[in-house]
Amino acid sequence: MAAGDRPQAASRATVATLPWQLAAVVFAATSVIVGLIWDISWHMTIGRDTFWTPAHLAIYTGGAVAGLACGVEVLRRSFFSGTKPADGVTVWRLFNGPLGGWLCIWGAVAMLTSAPFDDWWHAAYGLDVKIISPPHALLALGFITILGGALIMAVAEQGREADRGGEHAAGSAPYVVAYTGGLVLAMLSIFTTEYHDREAMHLGSFYVVSSLVFPFALVAAARSTRLRYGATATALVYTLVMCVQLWVLPLFEGSPKLGPIRTAVTHMVSLDFPLLLLLPAVGIDLLMPRLRERGAWLQAVVLGVLFVAVHGATQWPFANFLVSDASRNWFFNTDNIPYMMPPDWLRSLRQFEREPLSHTVRAFGVAVVLAVLSARAGLGWGSWLRSVRR
Repeated sequence: MAAGDRPQAASRATVATLPWQLAAVVFAATSVIVGLIWDISWHMTIGRDTFWTPAHLAIYTGGAVAGLACGVEVLRRSFFSGTKPADGVTVWRLFNGPLGGWLCIWGAVAMLTSAPFDDWWHAAYGLDVKIISPPHALLALGFITILGGALIMAVAEQGREADRGGEHAAGSAPYVVAYTGGLVLAMLSIFTTEYHDREAMHLGSFYVVSSLVFPFALVAAARSTRLRYGATATALVYTLVMCVQLWVLPLFEGSPKLGPIRTAVTHMVSLDFPLLLLLPAVGIDLLMPRLRERGAWLQAVVLGVLFVAVHGATQWPFANFLVSDASRNWFFNTDNIPYMMPPDWLRSLRQFEREPLSHTVRAFGVAVVLAVLSARAGLGWGSWLRSVRR
C-alpha cells in the first residue's frame, strides 16, 4: 500500500467501527424483543409464570444492559474525558451523554421499576385480567424508550459517519439503523396484534389500525437511513424476526399449567406469520426518490394511498390462504391456537369475522386518511432522525 493511501484506509476503518455502547444497546434491544415474544408465547402455552421465567430474564437483561452501557458512557463523558463532548446532552450541568443513551437509561429505570411493582400488583390483586395493567404499562414504556434510544444512537452514528467520510461514506451504521428500525416495527406489530389476528383480516378495522401505525414506521425508515432501500431493509428485519419466532418456538415442548384449558397444547404457541409489509415497503422505497422535490404533504398523500392500496391488495387475498388447510404446515404454522381458546373460536374453525360491506368500504376511506397522516408524521420524524448527531 502506498503511503498516501494509508490515511484514507485508516479513515475507512474508523468509519466502519461502531462504538461499543451502540453495540451493547442494539444487543439490549434485541434481548427485549426476544423476551417480549417469548413471554407472550409463554402465556399462550403455559399460562402460569413467575418473575424468574427465561422470557422475563431476557427482557430485564436487555433493560439492564442498555442502562449500564449508557450509564458508563455518561460517567466517562462527564468525569473522565477531560472536556465534555459537544455531541452530547448535558443534564443538571454535570452529566453529559448521547441523546439516545439518556433515553435508554430512562427506559431501563422504567423497566426495572416495573418488576417489583408487578410483583406487588399480583400479590395485591391476583393474576392479570387485562394485558395493560399499570405495571405492564410502565414496562411497555420502558420497551419503547429503549428501542427508541437504540434507534437514535444508531442514526447519530450514521450521521457522524457521513460527516467524517462524506454523504456516501461506507460504514455499517446505516445497516444498524435498518436493524433497529425493524425491531421497532416488530414491537409496533406486537403491540397491535390484537387487531391483526388473521380472522380479522377481512375487517375494515384491520386496515385502519395498519394504516395508523405502519406507514409512519416505513416512511420514517426510508427517510432516516442512508440505505437506498431503507424501508425494505427495515421491513425485512421485521419479517425475519417474526418468521424465526414462528419456526423456532414450536420446536420446544410446553403444556398449560393454569386453567381453564380449552385447547390441547403440547408445544410452545407462536405468534402469527408476519404481515406482508415488505411489499408496501418496496413501493415506498421506489417512489420516494421520485417525490423528493415535491412538497411534504403531496409526498404523504402519494405514499399513504400507496400503502393502503398495496397492503389491501396483498394482505386481503393472503388471508384467504392463511385460513385454508394449505397453511397448516411448519412454514406458516397456522395451528398456533392458545390453550385458553375454545374449539369454536373463529381461528380454530378457520373462519373470518364478518361485517357489512358498507362498514368495510367506510373503514378503507378512514384508512386512507390515517395512512396519509401517518406517512406525513413519518416524513417529519425521519427527517429529524437523519439530522441527529448526538
